[in-house]
Amino acid sequence: MSVQRLGYLGFEVTDVSAWCTFATDKLGMMECSASDDGARFRIDSRAWRLNIEKGSADDIVLSGYEVDSENALWAVKKRLEEHGVAVTVEGADIALDRGVLGLISCADPANNRVEIYYGATELFERPFHSPAGVSGFQTGDQGFGHYVLNVSDVGSALDFYIKALGFQVSDIIDWKLREDLTVQLYFLHCNTRHHTLAISKLPLEKRLHHFMLETKHLDDVGFAFDRFEAADAVVATLGRHSNDQMISFYGATPSGFAVEYGWGARHVAADWSVVRYDTISVWGHRFAAPK
Repeated sequence: MSVQRLGYLGFEVTDVSAWCTFATDKLGMMECSASDDGARFRIDSRAWRLNIEKGSADDIVLSGYEVDSENALWAVKKRLEEHGVAVTVEGADIALDRGVLGLISCADPANNRVEIYYGATELFERPFHSPAGVSGFQTGDQGFGHYVLNVSDVGSALDFYIKALGFQVSDIIDWKLREDLTVQLYFLHCNTRHHTLAISKLPLEKRLHHFMLETKHLDDVGFAFDRFEAADAVVATLGRHSNDQMISFYGATPSGFAVEYGWGARHVAADWSVVRYDTISVWGHRFAAPK
C-alpha cells in the first residue's frame, strides 16, 4: 500500500502578511483562516491545502499525503515500519487541527516531516472562489500539486519515498545548471499526475526548490504570468517541460523559493516506461531573476 496523493503542504515563513497577499492576489488561492501567527488557503473543495506558520525558516516544514481509508493508513504504517522508519500515531488534537479522521507522521532521511492521513474535510457547501479570478485548479485524484525537494543524500531519500512510501519513478533529467555542474532530478509519481515529488541534490540552502499549482485552463496561467510580470516577480519565463510537457512559468515567493504555475501536464498511464532526458524544457523557461 502506497500513499495515494499529496493532500497539503506546510511552510514556515517570516512574513505572514506578505504570504497572505501573495497567495490570494498572485496565486488566486482562497484564504480560509488568518492570524499574526499563520494562515491557511483553499484551492478546491477541501477545507485547506496550504498552511503557513510564522517562523524563521522560510522553507517547507511538512508535507501531508492522503490515503483513502483507515485500513489503508495502517497498511502504510506497517510498510514504513517494515523499512525501519519510526512512525508516530498522532493524537486527536493534531487530527482535529488538520481536519482529518486519522493521522500518522514520520521523518524522511533529510528530516522533513511527513504526515499521512485519511478522512479530510470537504466544504462543498462553501464553494471555492478565487479572489484573482482563477477558473479552478487541477486536484481531485491527483491531489494538491507537486513539489521539488533539495536533499544532501539522494539515494537515501529515494529509498524512503519509493520503498517505504510507495512512489514510483516517472523519469530522470540530467539538468545542466552550468558548464561544470549537472544535477540529476528524479521525478516520482503516486497517481496519474506525472510527478507529485521530485528529488535532487541542488546547490541551494533551502530544502524546497519550488511547489507547483496546475490550473484547469491555459488562460489562467497567462493571467497569472501577467500578474507576476507586473510585480517584477518572474523567475523563469513561460516554457514547456520536456518530461511532463506542462506549459508553465516560475515566480518568486515571499520566502525565496519558487512557485511553478502551469497547465496541460500529461498523465502517467498503465503502460508507462521510465526514460531519461538531457534537457529540462522543450522551449522557454529562461531564467529572469526578480528585480
